[in-house]
Amino acid sequence: QVQLAESGGGSVQAGVFLRITCVVSGVTYSRYCMAWFRQAPGKEREGVASIDSDGSSRHADSVKGRFTASRDNAKNTLYLHMDSLKPEDTAVYYCAAGPYGLLTLRPADYDYWGQGAQVTVSS
Repeated sequence: QVQLAESGGGSVQAGVFLRITCVVSGVTYSRYCMAWFRQAPGKEREGVASIDSDGSSRHADSVKGRFTASRDNAKNTLYLHMDSLKPEDTAVYYCAAGPYGLLTLRPADYDYWGQGAQVTVSS
C-alpha cells in the first residue's frame, strides 16, 4: 500500500523559514519523481516544485529563490525548504509521486498523493 505522509506545517509569521517533510512508503522511492503542490482556499492546486531521484529539479516561478525541494533517497523522504514566507504562500501543501523522469508541475501527471499539510503565513 502506497502511503505519503506530510508533516511540519504550521502557522508562522511572514519572513521566517519553515520546512515540511513527506515520508513515502510502499513504493521503490528511487524510481519515482516527487513533487510538491499547494492549494489555497478557492484556488486550483498549483505545482510548487518537482525533483527526480538523480537530483534534477524544477521550481515554479512564484517560489524560485525562496523555496527548495530536496530528497533523501536512503530515507524515502522529500523536503520542501521554504524561506522568506509570504502571506500568499498560505495553502495546504501536498506531496505527490509520479514516474521517474517526469519533472512536471501538473497535478494530473502524478499517481500518488499525501493528505496535505496546512501552512499559514500571517503578516
